[in-house]
Amino acid sequence: MILNLVYFVMGLLMLYYGADWLVKGSSSLARNLGLTPLVIGLTVVAFGTSAPELFISVVSSIKDKSMIAVGNVVGSNICNIALVLGLAACIHPTTSDRSVYRRDIPIMLGISIYLLLISFDSKIGRLEGASLFGGIILYTWFNYYIAVKESRRDLKSDSVAFAHAVEKIEYVTSKTRQVVCITAGIIGVVVGAELLIDSAVAIMKIFNVSEKFIGLTVVAVGTSLPELATSVVAALRKEMDISIGNLVGSNVFNILSVLGAASLIRPIPIPGGFIHSGLLVDYLVMIFIGFLPWLMMKKNCTITRKDGVILLVCYAGYVAYLILKAS
Repeated sequence: MILNLVYFVMGLLMLYYGADWLVKGSSSLARNLGLTPLVIGLTVVAFGTSAPELFISVVSSIKDKSMIAVGNVVGSNICNIALVLGLAACIHPTTSDRSVYRRDIPIMLGISIYLLLISFDSKIGRLEGASLFGGIILYTWFNYYIAVKESRRDLKSDSVAFAHAVEKIEYVTSKTRQVVCITAGIIGVVVGAELLIDSAVAIMKIFNVSEKFIGLTVVAVGTSLPELATSVVAALRKEMDISIGNLVGSNVFNILSVLGAASLIRPIPIPGGFIHSGLLVDYLVMIFIGFLPWLMMKKNCTITRKDGVILLVCYAGYVAYLILKAS
């Protein structure tokens, strides 16, 4: 048991640092190639920060642990909004651009509903995977188009936050170090995903809980730790640029790129059926949690401390439901 916990923590650390090295090395290389910060932010950084979820879901799918793959994405999306945004708002009220309310959240909800619809046949096949992955290409292009359009108008927008995020990443000048960072990053996320999945399955067998429970809780929270740490630190510093748009964008990437890539590599079955497995409830919780910020931001685009408490209570209630169901 202790050894499995050690492997699990090692897997999480390798995922975290692997993703960090991958983003640092690839973004530095992209700058050397002459790509603009906006393009780097929308592609390299956006995909790199989703690397933990991506490799966890791909490895899970290959190892025939499909419920961990799906549970990881659904659980991470619930965690990003209910836990990460809720905790950050409790520490300091979080304000965002109105475009998040008018555009980004509705896109996230629309994609979540689409995922719900294609899962009713208890499988996410390669055709559905292709439609999801095609969606991430369209989403990236759309964000680029909007960001360029708004930057020309000199407007501060969450769409341009991708570009600002690049400026905060350490720039590696040496090409050798860039290649080393990219290589180490890839090895880190791949090996980390392997360790985390194998140890999670071993722990699952010891406590006699389901793959879905592990994916929705421990693995989901683990892969959301970078977002949680970043948001909490920013909130403690009372920095107002905690971007709700970035968390929403992360959720969109999780569904489109992570599940899209995983199901393209290998179709993802839902053992026991979509409804009987209880995954329908988890999807509905994900959609409901995603809808809450839209309601909360309706007046002044701010998630208050009271709203943050509501989000945290929702997350605690959902985890309690999972534990009761597992027992």
